[in-house]
Amino acid sequence: MSAIWSNYMLPCLCAFLACVGFTLVFNIHGVGKLICGVGGALGWLVYLLGGSTIFAAFLSAAAIGVFSEVMARLRRCPVTGYLLVALLPLVPGGGIYYAMSYCVAGDIQMFLDTLLHTFGMAASLAVGAMMTSSLFRALYPHLHRPQRPG
Repeated sequence: MSAIWSNYMLPCLCAFLACVGFTLVFNIHGVGKLICGVGGALGWLVYLLGGSTIFAAFLSAAAIGVFSEVMARLRRCPVTGYLLVALLPLVPGGGIYYAMSYCVAGDIQMFLDTLLHTFGMAASLAVGAMMTSSLFRALYPHLHRPQRPG
């Protein structure tokens, strides 16, 4: 139980709290704060379960994209706030920092390895979120047909 707590639950709780805090920047109020937090925790959980790889980042961005689209439709709010805030814990800021640190230190091989991995993470997040959002918006009108009276 201790391994589950330290490896999965605690990091997801931290992602939840980070996203709730970041909602202040996007001026998200009320229940929207909790929805963003749950989206960030969900994305981080998918990332951890996927093995913390570039493909896991893609899957987590896809999960966040679907979650954000559904929550935005249910609450009749813009998707952008939910999506961007929930993606925040996955943004590879540390990778950029370490890549520049290796560059300044003159370690070209580590610089290139870290930079390419960071670009891969960023690209997988962008493609995962964009692809699921596009697919959801294309399929939603066919799935959700309002009932006609009478």
